Amino acid sequence: MSRLTAENLTLAYDQRVIAENLSVAVPDRSFTVIVGPNACGKSTLLRALSRMLKPTAGRVLLDGSVISSLPAKKVARTLGLLPQSSIAPDGITVADLVARGRYPHQGVLRQWSGEDERIVREAMESTGVGQLAERYVDELSGGQRQRVWIAMALAQQTPLLLLDEPTTYLDIQHQIDVLDLCAELHEEQGRTLVAVLHDLNHAARYASHLIAMKDGRVIAEGAPSDIVTAELVEDVFGLSCQIIDDPETGTPLVIPAARKPRAGTGAAAGARTEAATARS
Repeated sequence: MSRLTAENLTLAYDQRVIAENLSVAVPDRSFTVIVGPNACGKSTLLRALSRMLKPTAGRVLLDGSVISSLPAKKVARTLGLLPQSSIAPDGITVADLVARGRYPHQGVLRQWSGEDERIVREAMESTGVGQLAERYVDELSGGQRQRVWIAMALAQQTPLLLLDEPTTYLDIQHQIDVLDLCAELHEEQGRTLVAVLHDLNHAARYASHLIAMKDGRVIAEGAPSDIVTAELVEDVFGLSCQIIDDPETGTPLVIPAARKPRAGTGAAAGARTEAATARS
């Protein structure tokens, strides 16, 4: 049984419908990645799964209960979210922002503890922001801020973690660091992760379960090795390509077709120039 499911959702912003009759079941203890072209509904689906967006029709279930009927604190102890755009309060330090991830675990009978301190410290170290603990968040670069928000989500220590484009603003090294960390959370801690990614090769390398969307519909889902084909990439992204085995991981690797020179450019233009020179 899936702990997190969406049944026959209609999702809309104002009167603009993004998806209709959309159903998804997130496999437990999976690293599920949602991919698709811009404006296909993947981030909208993630917002609905996290209770940030109320469906016009249908329902989202968390542990068998309609998520909108559950107390907010209960949801926050079960499901963590890293949204696409996050704004930190003015004048807050990195350590204080990451510590907010522990708030769902606080209560009248449970106040801040040494365990909370340890979890916050480990979350900062694992995302490489430990040395920034006393810095103000608004002083940081975009990439540094992104890693701080990821640290806060980790400090929440939920069994389900949703991440909307977690590699945004990050250079290639930190993109891989974040995705390696997600893989560790999935493989070593048994957490269920759902992430929206733009890079199909990253998705194919890291996902245990892949969901490909287009125009608010699920086009295909399953293990990357089962569903990532040249035909799927052409259908979903409109991209001609070849699929080969990644030499490092054996997972599908998308190789886009080479650009075809336009008329009047490249080799064709060179040949015409040579011919004209020969005639002169």
